[in-house]
Amino acid sequence: MRSVLFAACLLTLSFLSAIVHAEEGYWNQFRGPHADGTSESTDLPLTFAEGSKEVVWKVPMTGRAWSSPVVWKDQLWVTNAPEIINPEGATNQDSFSKGAKPLKDPLRLSAVCLDLKTGKVIHDVTIADVYEPQYTHPTNSLASPTPWIEEGRIYVHFGTYGTACLDTATGKKIWENHELECHHWRGPGSSPVVHGDLLFLTFDGYDKQFIAALNKHTGKLVWKTDRDIDYGTDNGDRKKAYSTPLIVDAGGREVLVSPFAMATIAYAPETGEPVWRVNHGGMNAGSRPLVGNGLVYISAGSGAESLIAVDPKGKGDITETNIKWKAGRMVPKRPSQVLVGDRYFMMEDGGVCSCLNALTGESLWAERVSGSYWSSPLYANGHLYCCSQDGKVAVIKVGDDFELVHETVFDDGFTASPIVADDSLILRSHSHIYRIAKQD
Repeated sequence: MRSVLFAACLLTLSFLSAIVHAEEGYWNQFRGPHADGTSESTDLPLTFAEGSKEVVWKVPMTGRAWSSPVVWKDQLWVTNAPEIINPEGATNQDSFSKGAKPLKDPLRLSAVCLDLKTGKVIHDVTIADVYEPQYTHPTNSLASPTPWIEEGRIYVHFGTYGTACLDTATGKKIWENHELECHHWRGPGSSPVVHGDLLFLTFDGYDKQFIAALNKHTGKLVWKTDRDIDYGTDNGDRKKAYSTPLIVDAGGREVLVSPFAMATIAYAPETGEPVWRVNHGGMNAGSRPLVGNGLVYISAGSGAESLIAVDPKGKGDITETNIKWKAGRMVPKRPSQVLVGDRYFMMEDGGVCSCLNALTGESLWAERVSGSYWSSPLYANGHLYCCSQDGKVAVIKVGDDFELVHETVFDDGFTASPIVADDSLILRSHSHIYRIAKQD
């Protein structure tokens, strides 16, 4: 009995150590160390404002980039791009059918590293110079995918414009890959995912739809799998998506769950072979899936019943057997959602914050918070932090009733999602990066 208790204690300590490791200066990917927008931090400020004492530093970041920051130890990284320059008079169709007219001065896509403690720029690395950009929709940017960072390495991705691995100490490129491409039609959006020795990339464009895996050490292609479904249309605009996949344990087997237009497919991570598929309709899926309560929660973009809860244990087409509930009202198209136990929280693009019973899909409450929200909410210490396009930051208490704790407006708007590092809140507005923390 003592040996069993001792082993249990070791397991608990190991688990707690992993949590501390994830929270003290580690926010490694889109939606954070748990891939779900949640943090174990218990000491974030609930009240703060532009220019208040809680703003530890504020650093200008020129350009136009919707990617979220990532943090490893004392380094904070973001990808960056200039303002969109579309060919004169070009539309999506022009760019797709004839190609964009080459620019005299290229668009510089870059990765920027700041010192977490001071905000000082450490590295500013050119990833690609783009002379022939695709048409990019005014609501998007050329640097919307969030990087993935780990000890000594950061993986940055710009969709069809390329992927690269950098040494975080020197900022030098270790490898780059430019062989994977598609016509994004609106611009790139899916973030890279690392698991084991593989780096997963998602390309759901107008002309091509596929998912691929690179060797993270070399950048060489390991596998590439076409979506291979009947979309029910020849219109490539209806085939686009922007979602980031998630590794899920499905009854003892790992699968890579990847939502896209019309359906979600779970792939074997090591080979790219499809394991199961669920059909849900819709297009432009952008939210990252969530896992909990024995279910995978998938937001399918603009479908009529665009949120589904799926039992991930299955093979083949599991549409009729494994969908446990569906919801269609107030489901966001851009912001990812937050799962806290058996409560499922959403901030809809138009500013409606809502809560569902995650076991049944039953709506518990919905309240309007003024503003337009594309950034994904952050959960920490019983509160949601929601950042709007017009610069509003709303702090909402998590519970079975709506409670707005604090609301403030910053000088510029937010599309990038907030993150946590060293018990501080990191915000990237359209023009600046902030570090915000409690002060004595």
